[in-house]
Amino acid sequence: MPLPAYVTDLDQVVAQAIAEDVGICDWTAQLVPAGQRASARVISREAAVICGVAWVNAVFARIDPSVIVEWDVADGDRVVPDQQLYRLHGAARSLLTGERTALNFLQSLSGTATAVRQYVDAVAGTGTAIVDTRKTLPGLRNAQKYAVLCGGGQNHRVGLYDGILIKENHIAAAGGIGQAIAAARALDAGVPLMTEAETLDEARAALAADVDLLLVDEFSDADIREAVRLTRAHRAGGGRTLIEYSGGATLATIRQLAETGVDRISIGAITKHVRAVDLSMRVSAG
Repeated sequence: MPLPAYVTDLDQVVAQAIAEDVGICDWTAQLVPAGQRASARVISREAAVICGVAWVNAVFARIDPSVIVEWDVADGDRVVPDQQLYRLHGAARSLLTGERTALNFLQSLSGTATAVRQYVDAVAGTGTAIVDTRKTLPGLRNAQKYAVLCGGGQNHRVGLYDGILIKENHIAAAGGIGQAIAAARALDAGVPLMTEAETLDEARAALAADVDLLLVDEFSDADIREAVRLTRAHRAGGGRTLIEYSGGATLATIRQLAETGVDRISIGAITKHVRAVDLSMRVSAG
């Protein structure tokens, strides 16, 4: 899967990760003779969806450009326990020094992709998309957003700069949802305009303004269905608004929420509650 245009910080993030781990020197790697060559293989200890190929490649390219990385899988692939993911060939010291940083990226990003895939599978056939939020790990925003794509999900706005999302505090500070939307239109920012609604009246106001996205936040099941009905009627009349549910969806509730007919469900947990995938690297001489 090609990296999206917003992944512009890969080299910077990798360089910082190596610097925090290696510091002035990997003293333990010095126990191995400088000229010794080695090979290694990395396997998955559990079923997962893989993400992080470019980050692993960048780690070893920065530590030692002569290290050869041979992949048996690609981003977005589902793997099973004991499946080989990639092989390494090069200086033993380089393989050992890069091991943990490379695995950190691959385990964490695969963890995000795997979680996303669970939600995507849970809503299969409903037509509802799973989308992410800005609740990401600091420094890994772009990487995790890419991992969401690898898991079959979709991206919300990447940051504060590529979309306007009016939330309850903006509404309160602006004096109402109508005033907040009017102020957003006046900016003429050229980015999508989205707004949360906490009541059906706020949802109606958002639809009247034909915002790009209406987010219903913790509505009752009946109110979600009514908001969906209003949104579909709005689109049937030429409007463009999509409707998204946000606010505490879980694997236990996601299917029921999708069956209300919402276009999207956003889930902060897929990027903020990351459980790293269990991977293992084994080195052999030669």
